Amino acid sequence: MSKIIFHIDVNSAFLSWTAVDMLKNGAEMDIRDIPSIIGGDKESRHGVVLAKSISAKRYGIKTGEPVVNAMKKCPNLHMEPPNHKMYREYSRKLMKFLHTYTSDIEQVSVDECFMDFTGIAWKYPSPVDAALEIKQKVYETFGFTVNIGISSNKLLAKMASDFEKPNRVHTLFPEEIQEKMWPLPVGELFMAGKSSVDILKKLEIHTIGDLARISPELLELHLKSHGRMLWEFANGAGDSELQLEERAAKGIGNSMTLAKDVTTAEEAKKVLFGLAKKVAERLQKAGQKAGMVSVEIRYSDFTNYSHQKQLPRVTDAESVIYEEACSLFDELWNGKPIRLLGIRTSKLSEEDVPEQLTIFDIQPVMEKKIRNEEKKQKLSAALDVIKKRYGEDAVVRGSQLDTKNNSGL
Repeated sequence: MSKIIFHIDVNSAFLSWTAVDMLKNGAEMDIRDIPSIIGGDKESRHGVVLAKSISAKRYGIKTGEPVVNAMKKCPNLHMEPPNHKMYREYSRKLMKFLHTYTSDIEQVSVDECFMDFTGIAWKYPSPVDAALEIKQKVYETFGFTVNIGISSNKLLAKMASDFEKPNRVHTLFPEEIQEKMWPLPVGELFMAGKSSVDILKKLEIHTIGDLARISPELLELHLKSHGRMLWEFANGAGDSELQLEERAAKGIGNSMTLAKDVTTAEEAKKVLFGLAKKVAERLQKAGQKAGMVSVEIRYSDFTNYSHQKQLPRVTDAESVIYEEACSLFDELWNGKPIRLLGIRTSKLSEEDVPEQLTIFDIQPVMEKKIRNEEKKQKLSAALDVIKKRYGEDAVVRGSQLDTKNNSGL
C-alpha cells in the first residue's frame, strides 16, 4: 500500500487560540469575526502582524507587515498582544489529542504537523472521511479549526493544506498535480523564496506549471542546486518519511534570536557574518572541518525554514562558511520579517584526515610545480654559461659561502 500523509495546520493559530482563550474567560466578542490581528503593542503600535482574521485580510493586511501599516489600512482594527506561553499549551494539547489516532506524527512547528495515516487507513472508508472526522473533533474539543492536506508525500500534503481556508480538507495526489497545483503562482510553491521568484519571473516562469516544464539544467545555471530542488517540488517529488523522534545532532552550529525583527538582506547578512565567525571558531576548536552548511530562518510568525548545501571540499574557514550561508539565505528568504537566524555545519571530519583532491585542486599545484621546474632549468643553464666563461669558482651557493668563511677563521 502506498503512503498516505496528512498535513494538519491550525487556521490562523495565534489569533484562533487567543480568541478561544478570551471566550473561555468571559469575552462576549469573538475576535475571529471582526477585523483583528495579533502582534505588537496597543499603545505604541510597534511590532509586526503575527496573525490576522479573515475580515482583516479583506483590508489588505498581511502577516509580517508593521502594525502601524495595518492600522492605517483599517483604523478600527482590533489588536491583541502575543502570548507564546498560551500558544505552546494549546499546541501541546492538540498534539496529545492527535496522538490518540496514531503515534506516527512529526510536529514541524507550534501549529502544524504531519501524520502518517497509512497504518490506520483500514479503519476508515477513505482518507478524506478520516480527515473530516479529525477536523470536526478538533473543533468540538478545542473550539478552533484546522486545514488538513492529504497526499502520498509530505510536500504535496503541505501544499494541499494551503489551498482554500479555513476549516477545509484538500487532496493533492500525484495524478492531481497538473489540475490543482500547476496553475498556481510560482511564489506559492514550498521553498520558493522572494529572490528565487524574482529570478524565475525574469526567465518567464510565472506558474508552478511553467517551472515544472522547464529544463532543470537551465534552472541550475541560475539558481544552482536550489533550482533543481524547486523543479523537483514543482513535479511533486517529496519525502514521505516522517521524522518521528529527535535525531542526534551531528554538527556544529550557532543561532541568534534577534532583539527586533530583521527586514532587509543587508541586516540579515551582518548577523550571518557574526554567526559564521562563531561557527568557524567552534569547528577549529573541535579540530573539525565541515562538508555541509545549512541556514535556518524563523519568521516573525514563528514558521521555520532551512536549506542546506554540500560543499565541494571540507572547510573550517570563516569566509567560506559566510559566503555559502549568504548564498543559501538569498535562495531561501521570502522577504518576510525575520525573528531568528542560524548557521549549522554537518558531515564533519577530523581536520587532519587526508582530503581526496579533485582535478580542480590538483591542477594549480601541478602548474606551479611545472613553473618552478622551468625556472630551475633556466637558472641552471645561465649558471653553466657563466662558469664556462669565468671558471667554476665564479658562482658559489650562499650555503657554501658560509662554510668557506667559517673554515678560514
